[in-house]
Amino acid sequence: MSQIPHLLSPYVALPSESSLVLLTSVLGASTNWLVLRYLQSYLGQNLESLSIYNETEDGDTTKVLLVSFMRDLAFWKDGARKLGLDLDKLAAKKRFAFIDGLSELYLEPARSKTGTRGANAVRGNELGNIHNTVKNTLKELQAGSGKVVLVIDQLDLLLATSGDKLDTVALGDTLVDWRLSAHSTVLTLAADTPLAAGHDTPLETNHAALLLSLAHHADLVMSLRLLDTGTARDVSGVCRITTGDAEGRGQTEQKAEARELLYFVGGDSAVKVFERGQ
Repeated sequence: MSQIPHLLSPYVALPSESSLVLLTSVLGASTNWLVLRYLQSYLGQNLESLSIYNETEDGDTTKVLLVSFMRDLAFWKDGARKLGLDLDKLAAKKRFAFIDGLSELYLEPARSKTGTRGANAVRGNELGNIHNTVKNTLKELQAGSGKVVLVIDQLDLLLATSGDKLDTVALGDTLVDWRLSAHSTVLTLAADTPLAAGHDTPLETNHAALLLSLAHHADLVMSLRLLDTGTARDVSGVCRITTGDAEGRGQTEQKAEARELLYFVGGDSAVKVFERGQ
């Protein structure tokens, strides 16, 4: 049985070239489960069986580069395993690559061969270093045939931790360059009210500017939030799906329908997505 809910499947399908999908979260309504469903869709979890395969219509396989600034590889491997995906095997087949953007982000860049830097870890929070790490890994994954999807988890962490060393414009330019090297991009950001609408601190101002800019450029926006009426035993939150302001959405726009869905994440990581009243 598929782990991708039927109502969700049109939105996690492979989007058109150069498209941007933005996933936003608030405290208590994380996008982790949603990112895992994107991985499942792109890396070949067949909707009819648990066999690993995923080929586009022209026969090219879909590859994924996951860059996570909030969670390590062990977290994603555990979540993917519960959905029937073996990220180690997919990495061996050159269909999946992971960049750890957190564990070594605050260490000094390695200067010698004896350094402890992981092969796929960002070391040092200089934007130029981060840019090159992602760009080089994209090039490696592009070897051979296939479409490479770039998935970036919590890029906004860089704004929160870099102080005045990083501004929204530079981060946005870097993201544009990465997107040019990928078939499409999926990005997660926090959208809590102080960060999305606050202007009392430089962090709030920069975060709001980044969020607004990416929402404007996105082809599809999926926003997770808690129930307006509080908590419920059988509902974890609300997923609001809207098309962005970008032009030329093509395949993504044709499949997307603006709507609100309810979702429930069970203790076994199973997810139910349903409409109000169901």
